[in-house]
Amino acid sequence: MSKATQPLVLIVEDEPDQLEVLSYNISSEGFRLVTAKDGDEALLIVEEQRPDVIILDWMLPNVSGIEVCRQLKSRSTTRSTPILMLTARGDETDRVRGLETGADDYVVKPYSVNELVARVRGLLRRSRPASVDQTLSYGELHMDLVQHKVVLAGTRVKLGPTEFRLLTTFLENPGRVWEREQLLDRVWGHDADVDLRTVDVHVGRLRKALQVPEQRSSLIRTVRGVGYSLDSEG
Repeated sequence: MSKATQPLVLIVEDEPDQLEVLSYNISSEGFRLVTAKDGDEALLIVEEQRPDVIILDWMLPNVSGIEVCRQLKSRSTTRSTPILMLTARGDETDRVRGLETGADDYVVKPYSVNELVARVRGLLRRSRPASVDQTLSYGELHMDLVQHKVVLAGTRVKLGPTEFRLLTTFLENPGRVWEREQLLDRVWGHDADVDLRTVDVHVGRLRKALQVPEQRSSLIRTVRGVGYSLDSEG
């Protein structure tokens, strides 16, 4: 992929240290990069350069991140641009507010940079699939996102659409523990009329589909009182 066709990521962050770390890691992934230090500058850059994904801090001088998100999602030209909100606000009310304003994903500080980069790739995979790797792997588990195929230890695994989306989420962040509410948001959408028990049912189906007869443990690990994780410690 030529430099000109690589995805353009806009980072909107007013804290110099955070901006430096994010810029280094996003650039290291091969993405083109542009930065802004406040909401007004971000809105101007979006109109001029049309980034493929935006990492947007909630707390910004002048125009807040939540207002930037609201304005961009209200415009037909930028409505489909993925926005990842980056914030120190961890309360459920704030999280819901960010998602209802139109944010496509939400990361709370302090965060893992590797996880954040994986989230960016996940957003790009949905909005600009040709720009990122279309295969995901973990050990002997391989997923082809274009052909919609999953292979485990050389054997084809048949999954329903919901289980496929669940596995995509797990494979984008191996080892991360996902709360059931987080899986509900990412796989079904925060507006879906689905309860947490449905998450358990579909995770159970996915676990069964990924069970290799000669292996006693499952790739999907239940973290009691928290949620689920994809790793080999089950």
